[in-house]
Amino acid sequence: MRLIIDTDKRILTIEDAGTYREIALYSNEAFEEISRQWLKVGWNQKYPYTFSWLGRPIIQIPEDIIRIQEVIYRIKPDVIVETGIAHGGSLLFSASLCKLIGKGRVIGVDIEIRPHNRHAIESHSLFPYITLIEGSSVDPKVVNNVKSLIKPDEQVLVILDSCHTKTHVLAELEAYHSLVKPGSYIVATDGSMKDLWDVPRGNPEWRYDNPSEAAKEFALSHTEFIIEQPQWTFNESELSKNITHWPNAFLKRIK
Repeated sequence: MRLIIDTDKRILTIEDAGTYREIALYSNEAFEEISRQWLKVGWNQKYPYTFSWLGRPIIQIPEDIIRIQEVIYRIKPDVIVETGIAHGGSLLFSASLCKLIGKGRVIGVDIEIRPHNRHAIESHSLFPYITLIEGSSVDPKVVNNVKSLIKPDEQVLVILDSCHTKTHVLAELEAYHSLVKPGSYIVATDGSMKDLWDVPRGNPEWRYDNPSEAAKEFALSHTEFIIEQPQWTFNESELSKNITHWPNAFLKRIK
């Protein structure tokens, strides 16, 4: 596919499989087409690796961080469970929201918490809001440990950001979805792998082996959940789709 931007004529030309289509450059459709390519190029150039939250790398694009903030503020969960810790920026982001809201705590799970990352997280002023668990997120002992830290009446939001193979994400969805009550979400991040398989740093297997496919398969067998992009809290535009590395990520419990 080729995108040709003509700023003089204010036209975006889309060439695909020998066919040409022209759309207004300043339109919702053009914005979405250009954004899709921006996401691919930005990921390949490691743009998400340029951000931090309160001193720790977060490795997310601001668009996804702002959108999950909207969800957290709306739900005001008692507990946020995150699989995948890395440098700890995401845990601190969630913990900072809990502090601002005046409610909630964070449980972080990772198969390996490297000593320098553990030290940085445990030394942070927000660590009182965080519990760290080291081990595979799908190990039954780890899952049971997480569940033991949550009271039956507590509202939980789950964010899956560890290993991103379809098999692993499906196993995480099965392991943690029962924690989520109606109105809340279990979020399978980084489904954009399905669109990144053909970039230089990508992998052809990602076309089918990705969190987005896991979420769709899970939703088919768990009708108490639907895949739903959370409604934007504020919108004075005609746009309605997220610029995101988390397509099909938000599995909302409806019953």
